Amino acid sequence: MDADAPAARRGLLLVISSPSGAGKTSLSRRLLAEHPGLRPSVSCTTRAPRTGEQDGREYHFVSPERFEAMIGEDAFIEHALVHEHRYGTPREPVVRAIAEGLDVLFDIDWQGARSVGGAFREDVARVFILPPSMAELRRRLVDRGQDALDVIERRLARARDEIRRWDEYDYVIVNDDFERAYERLRQIYRAERGRRERNPWLAGFVLQLLSEQG
Repeated sequence: MDADAPAARRGLLLVISSPSGAGKTSLSRRLLAEHPGLRPSVSCTTRAPRTGEQDGREYHFVSPERFEAMIGEDAFIEHALVHEHRYGTPREPVVRAIAEGLDVLFDIDWQGARSVGGAFREDVARVFILPPSMAELRRRLVDRGQDALDVIERRLARARDEIRRWDEYDYVIVNDDFERAYERLRQIYRAERGRRERNPWLAGFVLQLLSEQG
């Protein structure tokens, strides 16, 4: 029996959170690139696309009015206001992925992680990425050159609030070395895929083993 066949296992929802600049996006992209069976959750957002972003790939870009309508339709697992823009995770694709045995990666903040964990607790593994220091976090935010200094200061203030939520996660990784942090994340993902409750095919396999004559 193929334990990795979609019908043979329940899907895993891998939630990764971190303060802005701590490395969750880079770690997530590499994990996705090296594991074809893992797909990103595509959130809806009211912010405008950045250079190079495509609707339906990085995000579903929707108007504030459409976002409000989706809230009324209970179309989101979670939604939040982040840095003056709204973000939400569509419910239907996630429910379908779990049933089909597909794994989904969520790059979301602690509010989203709490909501996804509450809605799908048995199917979720939550990972929090920490920076090695606040000084290093500041350096990374400055070096990437995406934000003005006042925006960076707001991100750092928000980071402290986010870091206080570290104990709401199943795993915590300190990203002081990218390769080491990635290897830890990879190990977590593979171990979670192998959990007994995510592999219902095992019950039938064990019954078959017990019925055989040795």
